[in-house]
Amino acid sequence: MINNAFRQALRQKTPQIGLWLGLANAYSAELLAGAGFHWLLIDGEHAPNDLRTVLSQLQAMAPYASQPVVRPAWNDPVLIKQLLDVGAQTLLIPMIQSAEEARAAVRACHYPPQGIRGVGSALARASRWNRIPDYLKQAGEQICTLVQIETRRGVENLSEILAVDGIDGVFIGPADLSADMGFAGDPRHPQVQTVIVKAIETIRAAGKAPGILMADEALARHYLALGALFVAVGVDTTLLARTAESLAAKFIGDPLIASGRKQCQG
Repeated sequence: MINNAFRQALRQKTPQIGLWLGLANAYSAELLAGAGFHWLLIDGEHAPNDLRTVLSQLQAMAPYASQPVVRPAWNDPVLIKQLLDVGAQTLLIPMIQSAEEARAAVRACHYPPQGIRGVGSALARASRWNRIPDYLKQAGEQICTLVQIETRRGVENLSEILAVDGIDGVFIGPADLSADMGFAGDPRHPQVQTVIVKAIETIRAAGKAPGILMADEALARHYLALGALFVAVGVDTTLLARTAESLAAKFIGDPLIASGRKQCQG
């Protein structure tokens, strides 16, 4: 059985630093898998990923220490079943707002009698096409189920969500949460930050792993200091776009280059 090192680290309360992947490309995923992050999030909700692109990125990342986390587009048992079959072991289920929805996510991640995951291991990369002995009996021990709260309702029901058996961690979605609170585009707003801080403390007190995405270094370090255990500190698309823009501006804005004159070398 392939050990889920990410789940093990969370259970040992070892902070895990991650990066968001939105380029939907196996080549860039492999490049970033060697950069040293503990985990990489393959986003199927907002990035142009489908089952095949997720599979190719899982395959590209397999030789590296960085652990893949996959976010499906929705809390859909069919999507979850397919992602598990192609080899995802850690799923981040978006837009969870109640204990009932959290229980549905957990059940979708496990075979009967604990859950409703369909049995197709002979066709599945996850079982190495039935080359892993007793895969059906062991698979649930390595599945890491993370749920994402990103609305006021989700925050209000956080204690009930945390009480659901089988939830390994709760991820706070600052962008959607701030929008739902009336502060779209401003996750740093004091009222939003108060909710986030309280949520991290509540999740940690319940013995679960708190997680969040925050590219602001100071805030990311603040959340880690509060006890957040899996924190994504950047997004591949943002890194590429902002770095490219900065490089272009250095040269295009250079008056010597703009005038066509050669700079002296000395």
